[in-house]
Amino acid sequence: MIKNIKEYIKKSSDTKIKIYEDKNILEQIGKACENIIHALKSGNKILLAGNGGSASDSNHIAGEFVSGLYKARKALNALSLTSNNSIITAISNDYGYDKVFSRQIEAIGNKGDVLIALTTSGNSKNIVEALKTAQNLSVLTICMTGINNCEADKYANILIKVPSDDTPIIQESQMTIGHLICKIIEENI
Repeated sequence: MIKNIKEYIKKSSDTKIKIYEDKNILEQIGKACENIIHALKSGNKILLAGNGGSASDSNHIAGEFVSGLYKARKALNALSLTSNNSIITAISNDYGYDKVFSRQIEAIGNKGDVLIALTTSGNSKNIVEALKTAQNLSVLTICMTGINNCEADKYANILIKVPSDDTPIIQESQMTIGHLICKIIEENI
């Protein structure tokens, strides 16, 4: 059992080391931070979306923006599109689950806002639809995916590809990146 525990921890750590050493990933994270800072300073908001564990991560990151990560500060305008059960079930029932995020973006997305989409596969239809709708409304799209090429790659203004194809490892790394982005935002807002 200890061997399995150590192997998993090593695999997770190795993925984060790959991120640390990958200039392109670091540049994409930096671009994401710069664009989020600009959006917030311009009075715009951050929208987040994801499915399953990524839905929870979207809620978590939105909470860090609004509540604060390291210091007491003004609340930042961020909203997880996964948090309103009535909206999610109404859209899913009336339009299909593929539209669950895009309909919300259509309702509240404005030019200059930022959408952070979390997806391990990058092929979730509702995430792809959200990215398309966001771009049509001039909402900047930041997408975090796993290493494999995917449909979401085509619709992200800023693409952060975690160097793994293992779903839990991707999600862990996306949360690390999400916390890092929140930390940098706090230091520069």
